Order: sequence, then C-alpha cells, then structure tokens
Amino acid sequence: MDIGPKSVAQFQEVISRAKMIVWNGPMGVFEFDKFAAGSRGVLEAVEAATKAGCTSIIGGGDTATCVTKFSKPEMFSHISTGGGASLELLEGKILPGVAALSDKS
Repeated sequence: MDIGPKSVAQFQEVISRAKMIVWNGPMGVFEFDKFAAGSRGVLEAVEAATKAGCTSIIGGGDTATCVTKFSKPEMFSHISTGGGASLELLEGKILPGVAALSDKS
C-alpha cells in the first residue's frame, strides 16, 4: 500500500538531478499515515528540486490532494487536478473541452 524506504531513496536521487518532473499519482495510500511515507518522501524531493530551479508539474486529483496535505501548492510550478487529461495534453492529443472552446465556427 506504499513504497519502501529504498524505493523512496531511489526516487529522491533521480528527482534531485531532474530539470523537469511530471508527477501523476501518489506512491501509496497517503490518506492513511501508515502508508504516507513514500508519497511524502517523493513530494519533499520534488519540492526541493522545484526550489532549486526544476519545473514541476503535478497532475491528478489524488496527487494534488497529497500536495495540499503535506505541503503548499505554491511550492510547485503547476498543479492540475486532471491527471489523465494532463498526460494526454503532454502527449499532444486534442482534448475535447479545449477543442470545443477553440472552435471558431
């Protein structure tokens, strides 16, 4: 229901070298303290990387909730509650809602 300390350390090491991070989905069931360590450890690493100049994109309602539970949203570059939609936008797909708003007819 959570990742272990070795996995957290591996994520933290990679995150510390990143120039851009797209994080979609918590590492465990962070709503329960017993399973929050993985998400919290990754979140702290992403926050530190952002503070050091990395661009951080938080995608998905659960991940956004994790941010508000353990940190402050303004500590990250961008937060979206649309996890799947965020990923599709990054893939270059046309989102139906955006297409409808962009329709000039």
